[in-house]
Amino acid sequence: MAIILDMEIINGFSCDNISLWSAVGKRAVMGEEDKDEISTRRVFTRGAFDYLPDGDRYLSRAPEPQFGFAVIGCGNMGQEHIRNTILEGRARVTGVYDPAPKSVQFAQRSAAKMGVELPVYEDVGEILQDTAVDAVFICSPNFTHLPVLRELAGCGKAIFIEKPIATTVADAVEVCSLLDAHNALTRIGLQYRYKAVYQEAIAEVLQQQSIGRVHSVSMVEHRFPFLDKVDQWNKFNKFTGGTLIEKCCHYFDLLNLFAGSRPRRVFANGAQAVNFKSFEYRGEGADGLDQASVLIEYENGVQGNFNLCMFVPGSVEELTVCGDRGRLFASESARLGEETRNQVDVWLGDHGTSRSVQPHYAPHIHRAGHHGSTFYEHVAFVDDLLSGSNSGPSGEDALWSVVTGAAAQASIEQGQPVEVKQFMDKELCRT
Repeated sequence: MAIILDMEIINGFSCDNISLWSAVGKRAVMGEEDKDEISTRRVFTRGAFDYLPDGDRYLSRAPEPQFGFAVIGCGNMGQEHIRNTILEGRARVTGVYDPAPKSVQFAQRSAAKMGVELPVYEDVGEILQDTAVDAVFICSPNFTHLPVLRELAGCGKAIFIEKPIATTVADAVEVCSLLDAHNALTRIGLQYRYKAVYQEAIAEVLQQQSIGRVHSVSMVEHRFPFLDKVDQWNKFNKFTGGTLIEKCCHYFDLLNLFAGSRPRRVFANGAQAVNFKSFEYRGEGADGLDQASVLIEYENGVQGNFNLCMFVPGSVEELTVCGDRGRLFASESARLGEETRNQVDVWLGDHGTSRSVQPHYAPHIHRAGHHGSTFYEHVAFVDDLLSGSNSGPSGEDALWSVVTGAAAQASIEQGQPVEVKQFMDKELCRT
């Protein structure tokens, strides 16, 4: 049991139509008695027992894949989803598609190190014709998500689409409409909800309501600059929609989640202060901001704020939620080259027991991508495929993460607060 707890210390909740999967909670509700064994086997299926004949393997026997996943886009996120599909074990990668040959070759070499051969599709049409494909992962550059989804819409296969779902509000609305009308399971890649520190925070604030009614929520992301991409598309607002959409939709999703409401008014300032000031690609200079501060007023009165800095030698994420009974602080931090340090503090004063914990996932899961959150995102996705349920996050959640970021970008450009309803009406009228 100690091994299982190390791998699956996450809690479930459902609050205000915002649902999140729970390994422990869902197992109890669904009565999946073999889940303990499956979880334990993940520890023992990483090569150390490969000398054994198949008939002598029990704990070290990998689960039989029950689903086939096709992956569109073999960049960092595509490779992360391939890696976690292999690690999770209940699905296999039927093949990949990416018009960039070097990306495909690198993905194939990486998969081969895990003992898996990756077939290559010629185009999206070939994926649609492959009856072995049960789900398609859209991991192509953000500005291509909508045209790819248009090809897949109504195909009868489950769709997993990476964040942000689109780079403009109008495109995000169309993505949501296509997902709502789709005839199979859909899922959004907002995997930060599955990070260990945020799972702990979700359990405390939303499930157990330890700190009472939430009145303010704030987040910090201080990190290194944007990494290299094919065609360097992430350096240009015309491809990303702006840094606050491309990178920060994760944090706006979490802010919206903890606030339990939609943004009413957004005020932001920001600039391109340090990064890529002399960068030029194909005769064009980078224009993405690398620092920003965002204030959010929610419809239910909760106050939110977010601070971004992208020229830091390391990575720091912080969440602070204050309620009428206490305060929660969660952090995930690492200087470059050092191990990540996780911390969650709950201060309750005379309302209860204050506590501090250091939540973490098993090391091999942590290393599989985004501190283990992508792995548990995959577990939840496969669970939903098996059960026919949809535990979220939803297309609507993803839409509002884009809307919040787009409103913040507009506020910076205009130098004044943005009323979100009027902003959305104006954005949709452009189409």
